[in-house]
Amino acid sequence: MHIPLPELALVALVGASSSGKSSFAARHFLPTEVLSSDRFRALVSDDENSLEATGDAFDSLFFLAGKRLTRGRLTVVDATSVRPEDRRRLIDLARAHDVLPVAIVLDLPRSVLEARHAARTDRSFPASVIGRQVSELRRTQRGLQKEGFRHVWTLRTEEEVTAATVSRVPLYTNRKELTGPFDFIGDVHGCLPELRELLGRLGYTLEGETVTPPPGRTAVFVGDLVDRGPDSAGVLRLVMGMVRSGAALCVPGNHDDKLGRALGGKAVKGLHGLDGTLAQLEVAGPEFRAEVRAFLDGLVSHLVLDGGRVVVAHAGLPERYQGRSSGRVRSFALYGDVDGSTDDLGLPVRRDWAREYRGSAYVVYGHTPVAQPRWVNRTLNIDTGCAFGGSLTALRYPEMETVGVPAHAQYAVPARPLAPPEETRELGGVPDLAALTGRARIETRTFGGVALKEGERAAALETFGRFGVDPAWCPFLPPTMSPVETSGRAEFLEYPAEAFAYFRSQGVAQVVCEEKHMGSRAVLVLTRDEETARRRFGPEGLGRIYTRTGRPFLKDDWEADVLTRARAAVTRAGLWEELNTGWLVLDAEILPWSLKAEELIKGQYAAVGAAGNATLPAAVEALERARARGLEVGDLLTRTRDRAADLTAYRAAYRAYVRRVEGPGDVQIRPFHLLASEGTVHMDRDHLWHLGTLGRLADADPTLFGRTAHRLVTLGDEGSEAEATEWWLALTAGGGEGMVVKPLAFLDAGKRTLQPAVKVRGREYLRIIYGPEYTRPEHLARLRSRSLAAKRGRALREFHLGLEALHRFTEGAGVGRVHECVLGVLALESEPIDARL
Repeated sequence: MHIPLPELALVALVGASSSGKSSFAARHFLPTEVLSSDRFRALVSDDENSLEATGDAFDSLFFLAGKRLTRGRLTVVDATSVRPEDRRRLIDLARAHDVLPVAIVLDLPRSVLEARHAARTDRSFPASVIGRQVSELRRTQRGLQKEGFRHVWTLRTEEEVTAATVSRVPLYTNRKELTGPFDFIGDVHGCLPELRELLGRLGYTLEGETVTPPPGRTAVFVGDLVDRGPDSAGVLRLVMGMVRSGAALCVPGNHDDKLGRALGGKAVKGLHGLDGTLAQLEVAGPEFRAEVRAFLDGLVSHLVLDGGRVVVAHAGLPERYQGRSSGRVRSFALYGDVDGSTDDLGLPVRRDWAREYRGSAYVVYGHTPVAQPRWVNRTLNIDTGCAFGGSLTALRYPEMETVGVPAHAQYAVPARPLAPPEETRELGGVPDLAALTGRARIETRTFGGVALKEGERAAALETFGRFGVDPAWCPFLPPTMSPVETSGRAEFLEYPAEAFAYFRSQGVAQVVCEEKHMGSRAVLVLTRDEETARRRFGPEGLGRIYTRTGRPFLKDDWEADVLTRARAAVTRAGLWEELNTGWLVLDAEILPWSLKAEELIKGQYAAVGAAGNATLPAAVEALERARARGLEVGDLLTRTRDRAADLTAYRAAYRAYVRRVEGPGDVQIRPFHLLASEGTVHMDRDHLWHLGTLGRLADADPTLFGRTAHRLVTLGDEGSEAEATEWWLALTAGGGEGMVVKPLAFLDAGKRTLQPAVKVRGREYLRIIYGPEYTRPEHLARLRSRSLAAKRGRALREFHLGLEALHRFTEGAGVGRVHECVLGVLALESEPIDARL
């Protein structure tokens, strides 16, 4: 006999004493999976035959079994369990933990058991006990499934016991092997025209009732296919065909469940559109009705997908029910967290389980219609009330991008109006601090998963909580940037040729070289008016300016002045109207460097310069006097003079970026990315569009804003590369920091690991970073061995986390969901990497 055990179950090994349950368990299960009553009697009394210890032994056994089942571990109970009252406790334990109770019965002949008992020296009870156990088992074993055991396997001979094999079978809900990508589709409710339109927008090809998905993608329906809309039969026909062909998966909704019961002959009230659905199926004929009934009967309560990273259930599912099987789990998946009571409109009262959700898996669900997709913690409700005149929404996974089509008509009247967008957003507005700590894997739509360590996340939350701006005003943190590969040229540590070679090797045809401003990285969040600020960001104010770690960049009064002028410049440039937006997020450099780096300059660079200036000129003078007296100090004098010259160059390098700032009128902004505006993350625009659009701000207010000089370079064209190199040499010779080299396209979806930018810093600027004497041959030789792998890995992950945060923000996600990514960027910054890179 082959025994296909559910992977998560409470297994009862049932049989009289000496039937071989312990030997069977040792062959087929891990020692840690088996809980033996004899072993627990020994643990509590030092005597496994002590009958007076049986109560304590079983209390201990069931306590440990409960802990294992809570953790989702298969658990085997090795006890006689020949009486129904003994088995009842096992059934209750399995139900309490929403796992399947199954039984493996060893019903061997009584003569075999008595012979084995006679040969044992560890059993002192008489053989008549075995006779009573066999009689009790055979009297009641036909009722095992009625008692509640989902599966029962019975082995009746020694040969059957010896030959039996056991395998672990995934539960029907376990589809972890399916990794997607997926397109989750919200409650359709008979809206066939909208479903066909949505599938088309998602890239599915429809030819009549045949649907072909984009390569590799699978649609996943969250249930409630029927009722209310105009063509429930057509929706069923389309979805059933997709599931049959492998183009889709589906879980049942409460309306689907009710239809299945009606088709099965159960007494069901024809309310909420069910009567219309049944009429359509009556017209479709008995053969189609039978197909529908079989299809609905085959749907399981929920599905766990992509290695457990995402769960789909019609009404949602808390972590404790995911991947489990019971009537309670199915009821929650179909109806949500209800207690049987109704509200003043006669609707079931549904507790908001998503507000308390703390699971690691994303949960995609529907059931409760909302005006727009509702993100709360790691859950998303995509029932946007299509049948009520709202829209039909899908979630692309792992891109985490929502796509919707408006309803073609209002087919039914909701009992209450759909929650407005402001209310929906506010539900997720307070970050859940517990969800922002601990180890995590954040899924991004442009890169995939980004793993974060527990300590790094906790440190990021602590730092931002103490020093950061209001989280509602911080939808983005900029990424770090990797330097170019180390140059082999004698006098240079970094040089443009290596940047061009890198992007050529990645298949990039054109790059944009942008002047690297010697300032401080900043993000500007600008709003057009108070109403937009209040609606989109919440807290008081008209915008914020913050550093790349989320701290306020300017004093309050300075910030207010700069924001007022910046908003006015956007208005004069006509960007509010052109982009159809009331807010903008800009990535920029703010000048001068000394505005934010004054303490660094005084405490580090100027201190080194002052110390060297106090000693090296005096040392040169002393050595010159010594040589004049005839001492052999020529080599030392030459070296000291070189060191003094290096120090002079060092002081000149950092002083070039120091400028007195007496008020907000001295602040200058050099924006280079127009990151996002209402409804859009501008990653589909190339860098020339960003620079050109933002250059209009410099035209509108040249005192506050400035343009970023740049060159477009065609890779492989020697003249184009040489011209950009000469430009870089001129920039750096004139005191410039260097340039940033970027692919022309802001994002290339086909090149997931392509660096978004590399910086090429000038020879004299690097003197500030590596010290006055870094250009000496012995130091350059040492510095050329620097490793960039970790820096590049961090830059890539931070870039995609930042984009994901912007996508979530533009889609209206709550602050907690946006800040999962924002704080992820800050967490990655705590990785120990050479700060000079």
